[in-house]
Amino acid sequence: MTTYRFNPVLAALAALLLAGTAHAQSAGTLTGRLAVTRIAPDVTSGDLTAPSFAGTQADVTANTQPTGGLTWMLNDNIAVDLPLSVGFKHDLVGAGAIAGVGKIGEVKALPISLLFQYRFMEPSAQFRPYLGAGPTYAKFYKARSTAALTSLTGGTPSNPTTLTIDSKLCLTVQAGVSFSVAPGWSVDVSVLKTALKTTAHLSTGQTMDVTLNPTVYTVGVGYQF
Repeated sequence: MTTYRFNPVLAALAALLLAGTAHAQSAGTLTGRLAVTRIAPDVTSGDLTAPSFAGTQADVTANTQPTGGLTWMLNDNIAVDLPLSVGFKHDLVGAGAIAGVGKIGEVKALPISLLFQYRFMEPSAQFRPYLGAGPTYAKFYKARSTAALTSLTGGTPSNPTTLTIDSKLCLTVQAGVSFSVAPGWSVDVSVLKTALKTTAHLSTGQTMDVTLNPTVYTVGVGYQF
């Protein structure tokens, strides 16, 4: 005859599984998350204004950083989401006629977004896809040039070329899914696309228009309060 012994750990796990999504994403709940986010610009560069080589352009590299966020359920299906980050660092590299010069600068970017989401399925559903949209203020700061940019634009070590990039208000759209893994806990995956055009200004008086249109990928773990 086989004797079964009570295991409190297994019992607790079973209780979690049976509870499913009892603490669901319903009206009035607040979910905080910790995540990893990658911003990958889809760059279309204009030419640097005269005087410059014809076709002098730039590309912008991707960057990945730890992020966070808060999601407030206004009702059982509509939520307001506030992504949180401390900023992303992007390298500016030569493109077009100067594709071989390498890094010409760097800039920090802080996307400040407020997204309104519609979450499908019932609040108690384990799998809840959603769509979102809202404004993003793309703040660019701490832009720095390199010796390569100074050389290309006629500057000198004692009088280097400096640059700034315009911050812009733009629109972001989002698609994602939240998957409940235990009462109060969820895994969230989303993809965002932002329509973003900006202008770089050099201390020489030259400018460059750049379409960035970044795609943003986020994977995070959330806890519901």
